[in-house]
Amino acid sequence: MGKKLRACKTCGKSVSGDGHLCDPVELTEAFVCEDCGASSLDPKHICKPKLEKLKYTCKKCGRLSVSEKKLCKPIEI
Repeated sequence: MGKKLRACKTCGKSVSGDGHLCDPVELTEAFVCEDCGASSLDPKHICKPKLEKLKYTCKKCGRLSVSEKKLCKPIEI
């Protein structure tokens, strides 16, 4: 059985297996963006409504997030 592809709902980074991600979700097919309603196969889909929600960055790795709980060393943007 192959590794599953996962992507971060916040930053869009994708990895095989359980790699280090801010907020991982399993990818199996196209998804509908919670913020703009667009359908996309791109796990890195970033739209204006999503950008407006980003409030934190990780001081350690530079990832962005809407929640400080999902980052290693969060700092407010």
